[in-house]
Amino acid sequence: MLSIMIIVVALLLEASILKYVNDRNAHRTSKVLLDRVITVLDENDESRNELIESLKDDYIVRAKAVSYMIDADPAVEYDVDELQEIAKLMAVDEIHLFDDQGTIYSGSAPKYFGYNFDSGAQMEYFKPMLKDKSLTMCQDVTPNTAEGKKMMYAITWNEDGTKMIQVGIEPKRLLNEIKQNNISNVVAGMPVYKGIEIIVADGDRQIIEGATDSSKLGKKLEDVGISSDYVSDDDATVTQIRMDGKRCRCMMRQNDHYIAIVTVEDSFYQQGGMIAIFIVGAYLVLASCCITYMFSKVMKERLEKEKLIYTSNTDELTRCLNRHAYENDIKKLNLSEKWVYISVDLNGLKRANDSYGHMAGDELICAAADCMRDSFHEYGKIYRIGGDEFAVIITENPSQVEELIHSFDSNVANWHGKFVDSMTVSYGWVFSTERNWDSAYEISKAADARMYQSKERYYTESGADRR
Repeated sequence: MLSIMIIVVALLLEASILKYVNDRNAHRTSKVLLDRVITVLDENDESRNELIESLKDDYIVRAKAVSYMIDADPAVEYDVDELQEIAKLMAVDEIHLFDDQGTIYSGSAPKYFGYNFDSGAQMEYFKPMLKDKSLTMCQDVTPNTAEGKKMMYAITWNEDGTKMIQVGIEPKRLLNEIKQNNISNVVAGMPVYKGIEIIVADGDRQIIEGATDSSKLGKKLEDVGISSDYVSDDDATVTQIRMDGKRCRCMMRQNDHYIAIVTVEDSFYQQGGMIAIFIVGAYLVLASCCITYMFSKVMKERLEKEKLIYTSNTDELTRCLNRHAYENDIKKLNLSEKWVYISVDLNGLKRANDSYGHMAGDELICAAADCMRDSFHEYGKIYRIGGDEFAVIITENPSQVEELIHSFDSNVANWHGKFVDSMTVSYGWVFSTERNWDSAYEISKAADARMYQSKERYYTESGADRR
């Protein structure tokens, strides 16, 4: 029951998110197309040189339009065939997708994959894009890096700033653009997906002079279901209309001479949304069936990984950290911070082994480790680095080391074993702040030296045979 409720809530949430995203994408797509129409209309009567400059803006808008198309349908990002179709629709020769490092990773021409802004002078022109994601750039006619072919390239960042979209056009299109620079040809040649229409009407008479659906040419706006009562020349106006028997989102704007309109059918995104909801629903049902298995598998792998890490860093006999862990940790110590290195060595281990057997020796080694753990564990780490050789590195409250050593001495003195009645240890400690050291290993050697001095005193005072 809980799983069903989670699935229902998730699907409702997804439907709400999809509606929001679809409305936003429809608005952005309409705005881009509308801006492009207005731009072309405003530049329609300019001279050839001015047209070249307007074409730069136009190509940048095409790049933005391609960017919004890819953002609206992420599945085409790596689909070369679909990108080639978009290139045809947008009347460009090439589409290239750059990552945020300036490298081509997808596009309509796979032969250029891998080129980047450092590949040649032509591509270096776009390097400022990497520093300022608000930039859009269009290059003059320039031989391209790969083949020396004369091209014009325009580039822009996508809405999220995660990738750059570049379109390339051969300059021979300039004359064709001039010839085609009339309202009906301009609008008829604008690429749109099914469900989107572009309409341009005379501002005074409201007669349609350009449309992606040629059957509307010559008709008045009101005849096709569009009212211009709320049209504005300051900003785009959005309203809901019914055109050709279908509900549409209508965005319109007026310039000095024309009214530009972009309509998007309400059903434009619905099919993809329903498919997405179905896929997510199926996934959630499958996930609810498999989640226990996946969780147990992940936990098992995690436990095995932790066990492996523990085993590789732990001494089997004493459960202290081993030599491998010691070598890794000592390299990470900071000589500019205050810490204490204690070198510890058992006294008389060989005598215990020879007299009582190796079980007695193991008992002494484990006892020493237990005493160190009781005294030092909360303040640092304890390592067994040899047979009866230990190292303790105190990093927490190192100033209390003498109190900790006193506690350690007391634990050692009060210990009594099954095979051996008592034990003694020798140790020496060194502060990292005693002087300027070249390395942590130098500190360990100094601690060893003090430990051996302690051991020498023990054998001298006890009269025991060191051998």
